[in-house]
Amino acid sequence: MSNSSIKPIVFYTHSTTPNPRKVAIFLEELAIPYTANSVEISQVKQAPFTDVNPNGRLPAIEDPNTGVKLWESGAIIQYLIETYDKEGRLTYTSSPEKYELNQWLMFQMSGQGPYFGQAAWFSHFHPEKIPSAIDRYKKEITRVVSVLDGWLQNHKFLVGDKLTYADLAFVPWGNAAKGMNADNSLELDKYTAYNKWLEEMLARDSVKKVIG
Repeated sequence: MSNSSIKPIVFYTHSTTPNPRKVAIFLEELAIPYTANSVEISQVKQAPFTDVNPNGRLPAIEDPNTGVKLWESGAIIQYLIETYDKEGRLTYTSSPEKYELNQWLMFQMSGQGPYFGQAAWFSHFHPEKIPSAIDRYKKEITRVVSVLDGWLQNHKFLVGDKLTYADLAFVPWGNAAKGMNADNSLELDKYTAYNKWLEEMLARDSVKKVIG
């Protein structure tokens, strides 16, 4: 279907949190029409939002073009790519690249997102300071960044020879880590390949529109 014939996707979001921003970047990159439905954090655990996402988390989408209703940002990204990136701008259909894409997305979902989120929680939002928890999750930020940096020292992108959804999936939490590293306590500046890669993505129009 051409973009001009696409009905807007209903996108449930909270614009200041990384996981909804992750999905928004792909909606912008692929020029998919969408309507942003901002949901307050206090409302995510109750109907009508739990009728869309029984897990009570953001983001979620409803696609009137296909009848598909989805939650979990990784699942949404894969759906948007398979459904709307028919030209393969941000993906590969060849082997082994298509499997490597999934590999890096799973690493983002299981390694970067949860650990970076816990670091933010225990550093800024938990009602009491627990130094051991803060230290543990900040060390996980450094570990994940070091894995990415090690790979990117010899590769311009995570998969193949072009920017893909695997790269872009890391951007919102990567940007959040920059804020947590304002005092350079994480010493992220030494990961030069990683920082170059991240800054190039932060300069993209889609990312600037979503993140600012």
